[in-house]
Amino acid sequence: MDNRISFDDIFKQNKRRIHYQIHKMHINDPQQEFFQEGLVAMWRAYETYQPDKGPMATYFNYAIRNRLIDLMRKENRYQDIQEEAIQEHKTQLTDGNHHRRAEKAHPLANDPHIPIDNPDIWKQIKSRLTANQWKWLYYHVMEDMSYREIAITENTTVDAVKGWGRQAKKKLRDPDFQKSIDWDEPL
Repeated sequence: MDNRISFDDIFKQNKRRIHYQIHKMHINDPQQEFFQEGLVAMWRAYETYQPDKGPMATYFNYAIRNRLIDLMRKENRYQDIQEEAIQEHKTQLTDGNHHRRAEKAHPLANDPHIPIDNPDIWKQIKSRLTANQWKWLYYHVMEDMSYREIAITENTTVDAVKGWGRQAKKKLRDPDFQKSIDWDEPL
């Protein structure tokens, strides 16, 4: 026969422990999410408690506190991922190669300084850029693809594509480069 006290009785006696830990850790818990985690922790502690290892109250405090910390870490990771996604979206909308009209970003391919209708200049530019720099120029400026889309197409990282773009822009802005391809208008 099991002489243990029922969990209902344990809960009635110890539910304040959960509130105490939430308060002690300065957790705002309007949806009672942390309280529920604390309750699960108390249940698991009740199920695994071994009297010869120490007092039950100490074990409850330890289990509840650690479970709440785990939940806080999980929520912080989720929030960090959300913020990173928002920042990536903002970067794509304002990467310097687009102008904004309403909620749509449009490429600057119609910039008067870029002679997009002269195939001879494009051939000269292509011959003086690396393969990756040309990929960036072609995909991003001419095809209006985002860095992410280029990275997926080329099976690489977004940071690598950004690097290609920085190198290409640096070359295209160089007056000596522009003279070498008979470019009349500087960027």
